[in-house]
Amino acid sequence: MSELNELRKKIDALDLKILDLLNKRTKVVLEVGKTKEDKHIKVHSPERERAVFERLKKKNPGPFPNEPLKLIYEEIMSASLSLQQPLKVAYLGPSATFTHLASRRQFGSSAEYIPESTIKEVFEAVYRDTTHYGVVPIENSTEGVINYTLDMFIDSDLNIAFEIMLPISHNLLSKTGKRSDIKTIYSHPQPKAQCRGWLESNFPGMPIIEELSTAAAAKRVSKDKSSAAVASELAAAVYDLKFVEKGIEDHKNNYTRFLVISKENPKRTGKDKTSIMFSVKDKPGALFLILQPFAKHKINLTKIESRPSRRRAWEYIFFVDMEGHIEDKGVKKAIDDVKKECLFLKVLGSYPSAE
Repeated sequence: MSELNELRKKIDALDLKILDLLNKRTKVVLEVGKTKEDKHIKVHSPERERAVFERLKKKNPGPFPNEPLKLIYEEIMSASLSLQQPLKVAYLGPSATFTHLASRRQFGSSAEYIPESTIKEVFEAVYRDTTHYGVVPIENSTEGVINYTLDMFIDSDLNIAFEIMLPISHNLLSKTGKRSDIKTIYSHPQPKAQCRGWLESNFPGMPIIEELSTAAAAKRVSKDKSSAAVASELAAAVYDLKFVEKGIEDHKNNYTRFLVISKENPKRTGKDKTSIMFSVKDKPGALFLILQPFAKHKINLTKIESRPSRRRAWEYIFFVDMEGHIEDKGVKKAIDDVKKECLFLKVLGSYPSAE
């Protein structure tokens, strides 16, 4: 025990050093904030944050792993930023949705999070400068694209500032945590589809009622001991629910991609994506002519999706993601060539690619 106590004393001493260094770092951060204010420079600098993470990852000798290190520094930066200027972020709510979870992952716990009822309201909050950023879901690895988010970009002048890739794990939650008490299950349609096999095997014939979000399902269940919700771990904490079962998704490699929208255009990082939307001329080989410039300039397309334009019958709008930044010579040339074959083309943003 004496040896253990000595080791614990070393840890206590190191903790005090870490605390002292955090406070010294914060004082420098406040000086940076004052300098930015004097020079009328925006406070939040995503490019600087990413550079700090990359530098620490390269310099880290271990044994402390890089992923927890990144999470720690995300919180340090979130807290530091809140002392300069509280960052406001709109997200598709209510509280404890996966979009809320993704927002916290991107901006840390010290930002001010504002839940919105619809994706349209998230876009409007950013457009009206009510918030600095907005976070919306765009696609799930098993259930595909969220079409309404794509539709919002058709008329919006906002840019994509980041993308967030969040591993999705669904849980069955209830007030008591007992299977025998459950008579009804509530779920958002997408998690319901992602957990269909498990639900059918474990609760055959059980009524599954759709809710507007996983958080709304959890909130309803918090007032009813005879029901359960498919929701996140954050929802369990927020609505004081117990786990009936953890990890009930049918496919464990389940991710949802979220987009952060803003009025700002992020700077080139060297690991970027560019998203565009366009409508093609109605003629034979139109899509081939559109795709040809990307092959010519060796641009890798990571996604292509089509949607009816809603303006003219049988006219479609295409959404394309590609590797690279609009400032890259190859990307710019490819887009310029594509534009010649389009009725219209709009660049939605160049932004850091999610790890």
